[in-house]
This record gives sequence, C-alpha cells and structure tokens, in this order.
Amino acid sequence: MKFITVKQLLKEKSQDFKLRVAFGKEFLDKKITVSEVNRPGLAVTGFLDQFRSERIQIIGRGEYFYCSTRPYNKIIKNLDKMFSNKDIPCVIITGGFKPTKAMIESAKKNNLTVITTPLDSSNLIRELTIYLDDKISPSITLHGVLVNVYGLGVLIQGDPGIGKSECAIELLKRGHILVSDDVVEVKRRIGHILVGTSPKTIKNFMEVRGIGIVDIEMLFGVGAILPSSVIELVVYLQSSQGLDLTRYDRTGVIEKSVKILDVDIPSLNIPVTPGRNLAVLIEIASLNQRLKNTGYFAAKKLNDIVLKEMRKQK
Repeated sequence: MKFITVKQLLKEKSQDFKLRVAFGKEFLDKKITVSEVNRPGLAVTGFLDQFRSERIQIIGRGEYFYCSTRPYNKIIKNLDKMFSNKDIPCVIITGGFKPTKAMIESAKKNNLTVITTPLDSSNLIRELTIYLDDKISPSITLHGVLVNVYGLGVLIQGDPGIGKSECAIELLKRGHILVSDDVVEVKRRIGHILVGTSPKTIKNFMEVRGIGIVDIEMLFGVGAILPSSVIELVVYLQSSQGLDLTRYDRTGVIEKSVKILDVDIPSLNIPVTPGRNLAVLIEIASLNQRLKNTGYFAAKKLNDIVLKEMRKQK
C-alpha cells in the first residue's frame, strides 16, 4: 500500500497550505494511506457510525464552534471516542482557529498531531485531496506508447518490433501529440480515471529502430509533447503471421476492454499486415471511440437497421 507520512506532508506543503503544528511534533511518522479527507461532523457529538478514521480529519468552522460552545466534560468525552481510533493520521483545524483545550488534551491522550491553517475548509480540502491523490494513488508501469489523438489518450501496445514507435512517429507527423514512448507510468486518479505520464529520464525521447534515439520536442516542437493524458483507449498491434484473419471480428458489435488498475478501458486488436496504414487506423479508432463516448455506436446502429428491415420482410 502506498503512503506518505504526516512529516512528508508538512515538509512538502506546509508553505503552500500554511500548515503549522500546534501539538504533537513527536507523532509525525503516522501514515496517510488514502487521498480522501474527512469532515467529522456528527462524530464530534459522539455519533461515530460510518466515521472514516483512516482519513485526515478536518475540523472546520461548524465542528470548531460546536466544540467551543459545549461543556468541557462532554466535548472531551466525544473527542476521546473519536481520536482513540489508532489509524487517524492527524487533525487539521482550518479557518485560522486555535485548538481548544479539549482538543489538545484529547490529542495528547491519543498520540495525535494537531495542525492549524488559516485556509478555509473548502480550499484546503480541494488542494489537499489533489496533492494526496497524486502522491498515493495506485500506479503501474506499462510497456507501450501513449499518444493523444484528437484529444483522446491512446495507449499503443504490441510485441517488440511490431512498429509501435514508427506508428507514433507517423501520428506526430499528422499533428497528434506524444506523451511517452516505450514506458508509460499509469496512475488511477479519483473517479476511476487512468492518467499516463512519461518517466522523467526518458521524457521527450523516442527510440526508432535503425535510427536510434531522437528528441521529439526538438524535431517537432513543444506542441508535439504532452506531460500527461487520460487513457481512454488501448490499441494492441498484433502480428498477422499465423493468424486466421477470417476469424477477426469485422463489425465491432462486441465491445472489448482491458482491465488496468481495476479500471476497464476500451480496447482494440489491430492485425499488422503489409500495406496497412496503422496511423490512419488509429485515427479512425480514436474518432470512433469519441463517438461511442457521446453515446453513438455505429456498429449497433447498423445492426438495429438491419434487424428492422428483416422484420419488415417477414
């Protein structure tokens, strides 16, 4: 499981988020394992059903004033019930408020770090969630070429030497954009979206068999490079040698997908035969997928028309 510590959060974002440790500097090694944060809400009243203790707890204006205006004995009891969950990474109090005596006492009992920030809850939650999602979202490294074709992220895969890079070069010449060649780092972001990037060491570079390493930005310009792209289609280039091409699906009525990081991504297998312009085929596949994303499915539409005509003839 990927994680960061509270100490790392403070080191990297204390200036941006204006974070200051009010109590518990000795507890900064606690792990943050999820990108979502939690507004405790009813938990400060003692109602802990569905309390998400594994998340960073954000004490906003509502929770703070509840704790400030209720009897000390009642609040300390409620906070102890809440803070006794050992997997709470830390507590952040927003709006520039200082922690109350009950908050400090309960945090002390339960070995918990209390942090303050002048930012309001909505701004902190938005920025903090983006940061955590980037840091600890599930990731994987895949072999392939990621290009952005007509605004659609296309991951081109296939056996070594099948022509993935050459196909990407042709797409670049036709005005499309490269994200990464050979190695693609993929992260699953909030909303079950897959985002692909290039490793820093090979960013902007591509290996072309017979030519060697080329710098895509220098050859095609800065407009030919994207730092990242959402992956919405996987195209697998398959050698036609030994394949029975008559058994290939020629209508596309049956939709195929591949699972990456538990996310289903539409996929296509394209046989590589002499004379086929793979770049054009990937352009058509990208445009067709964009239509599918809007709800228009050409193969099913034609199938419905044919069935309708057949019923008329009965």
